[in-house]
Amino acid sequence: MTAASEHRAELLAGAAVLATAAGFLLWGFGSGFVQDHGYELTASFPDVDGIAVGTEVRLAGVQVGRVSSVSLNPSTYMADARLTIPDEIALPADSAALIQSDGLLGGAYIQIQPGGSPENLAPGDEIEDVQGAVSLLSLMMKFVDSQAQDEGEQP
Repeated sequence: MTAASEHRAELLAGAAVLATAAGFLLWGFGSGFVQDHGYELTASFPDVDGIAVGTEVRLAGVQVGRVSSVSLNPSTYMADARLTIPDEIALPADSAALIQSDGLLGGAYIQIQPGGSPENLAPGDEIEDVQGAVSLLSLMMKFVDSQAQDEGEQP
């Protein structure tokens, strides 16, 4: 094998490795590179633990959008999340947004529960009925504390 053909083989192998790495990056970051289209709604939560830019927004368990930004509102001390919803999905004005856990090991998403109002939310509107993240650790601590109190009351 000549030096030129060895150099060409190394160049092709390097290009294949770079193309594979680029493919894995695009797959791994998924829609982070894809611009979400639709309209934005705001929801102010008391706690957004586990929610970040790119977090899924689900309706009936089906992903319908993503969180486009999360910021602290300095006047209310609430976390304002901006949700991007596809234009073809019209949400009733009395819909609710709840932060749900995706399992015991973490991961969260925002679940939209549609209301029954005949009026729909318009772009830029706020979902007023919200439920923030529930900390599994704090729930476990409350349970342990209640068990300890119950044992202390028994003769």
